[in-house]
Amino acid sequence: MVGPDKVSVVLVDDSVDVRTLVRMRLESSGRFDVVGEAADGEEAIDVVIRHEPQAVLLDVSMPAMDGLETLPSILAVRPGTAVVMFSGFGGTDLAAEARSLGALDFIEKSIPLEQLADRLLQSLGGAGPASTESSGERPSATADGGDGQEVDVAQLEQAILDEHLEGFRALFDRAAIGMATLTVHATIVRANEALAELMSCQPSDLVGVDYGRLTGGRGDILDQHLESLHSSQGDVATFEHPVPAPTGARTARTALVTLVPIRDSTGRMLYVFAQVQDITSQRAAEDELRRTEETFRLLVAAVEDYAIFMLEPSGRVASWNAGARRIKGYEATEIVGRHFRVFYPEEDQLTGHPERYLEGARRDGSFAEEGWRVRRDGSRFWASVVITAVHDERGRLIGFAKVTRDQTEQRANADDRSDAMAELTRLLAVTAHELRTPTAVIDGSAHTLQTTESQMAAGERDQLLRGIRSSADRLRRLAADLTAASQLEGTGLRLERQSVSLAQLIRGAALRRATTSPAVHVEVDAADEARIHADEVRLAQALDNLIDNAVRHGAPPYAVSARVRDDEVELRVTDAGPGVPVELVPRVFDRFATAGPTSGTGLGLYLVREIARVHGGEVDYQPPADGSPTAFCVRFPTPTPFR
Repeated sequence: MVGPDKVSVVLVDDSVDVRTLVRMRLESSGRFDVVGEAADGEEAIDVVIRHEPQAVLLDVSMPAMDGLETLPSILAVRPGTAVVMFSGFGGTDLAAEARSLGALDFIEKSIPLEQLADRLLQSLGGAGPASTESSGERPSATADGGDGQEVDVAQLEQAILDEHLEGFRALFDRAAIGMATLTVHATIVRANEALAELMSCQPSDLVGVDYGRLTGGRGDILDQHLESLHSSQGDVATFEHPVPAPTGARTARTALVTLVPIRDSTGRMLYVFAQVQDITSQRAAEDELRRTEETFRLLVAAVEDYAIFMLEPSGRVASWNAGARRIKGYEATEIVGRHFRVFYPEEDQLTGHPERYLEGARRDGSFAEEGWRVRRDGSRFWASVVITAVHDERGRLIGFAKVTRDQTEQRANADDRSDAMAELTRLLAVTAHELRTPTAVIDGSAHTLQTTESQMAAGERDQLLRGIRSSADRLRRLAADLTAASQLEGTGLRLERQSVSLAQLIRGAALRRATTSPAVHVEVDAADEARIHADEVRLAQALDNLIDNAVRHGAPPYAVSARVRDDEVELRVTDAGPGVPVELVPRVFDRFATAGPTSGTGLGLYLVREIARVHGGEVDYQPPADGSPTAFCVRFPTPTPFR
């Protein structure tokens, strides 16, 4: 397939940076001609039809139409085109699924880019002439390791990337709860052992399967949630579905699914992280509790933990116990004889829900639900309710026994646990996403410099070096933020206090930003007498986070100042941007608070506040007004050491 001429290739990936690096790598080998590029599956089909390439390098996770859906379509319109999958998702199961759909090969993005050309030629089935970059000895970028020995920088960077990726994959695969990565169209591209065990299969059996097929006929609910996440920019969605009983078991199981979307910087949904929990035991316990409540529906009126009372066939209250009085707030003389719809919110009364509730119990013998109910004073509570039809010895309906339990506190606790789980899931996914781009840029840029530096113009070389420095700084700040956040959750931040000059601290922060981002200029205005007794490393971390926040979300000019005012030192970071969105202001310093689903980990300003507080200070946000810029102001007491 590969002759003396170059192989024509179309690149399909939603990341411009990845397409740029791959194009440079393939074309620099002298054996490939990149004739077209596409950002998603629909665009890819059009590009393939127009350019008729010999090969397509196709990503898996893309918006609109993912790689697994696109692959058969490309082969349908161009049967002679070889399609090679090139994906950040790894694993033999996904590779096998791609090959079963017609892919010639499956290459993971973790492959060193200098090996990509040779690997692609190998996939296409031709040996071809050996390239200069893959034959003989390669030049190696080295650095002094500090003990006189040289360190292979590219090898070290690749090792760091592999370590982070392997750690995340191990966490995913070994989790006790079911986990899966889905495309935006619900196709499973990775599943762990816990999910496979719940579904009574192997992880490889799940790859390439539409998750809707596993929901016991509730695929429409899954589609509704995915559409809602796609259109509303929501952060999480949950639903339940039945799971068929394993071989030898009598009863089906119930799964609770939590969907967390992972988005790019524009808010577009790239893929979905699914957490699947077996709640069969929990639901069985709830069913047993309801049966127990029905068995004891005529308990004595002294029971106070449950509202237990009788209804006439028409729905009017016929009896009232102490629990009903405590939970609902009515005395017996106030409620007996009134219709029980009074316990329902107005919106439920208008839709006739209480009457349908009675009809369900009349038809099926009993009816159970959870929902909002209204007390005598108008306040609402979350109720677990069971209503049972009561018949006489001749089978005539004589009324209904109703048991109500106040579960407001339990619901709040369950919501808190669900929110915490969703936050953790999102942090893991966002952290993995935050690591992927800078490490890929470092790896690709370093190897490009390694193999083609002599052929580059000075501007191209400087651009790659700036990319390496910027990406390394991004990784450094991410690692520092994660470490500090974990310390705050554990033993607290450890401080090493000393006398710190804020002027020197600010100049150092401005220099770091100028080194990694030459296009960004930070104005410095700091009084030499502005000194505090603090941990210099932590203060530098807080200042870096404030400057990074201004650069990410604000606009130039950027400025940092330090002043001594009365008995405190004020550190101030300003920019000319529009400020924090109004809806985010009340929680701008909260952990995981972000202006969007891909605005970082949501730890930066949270750590600024905690670092300020542990030093006895405080931070506040000042929106732009009357010509004043957007500002974040940190105040520390002085001159006495911090408490």
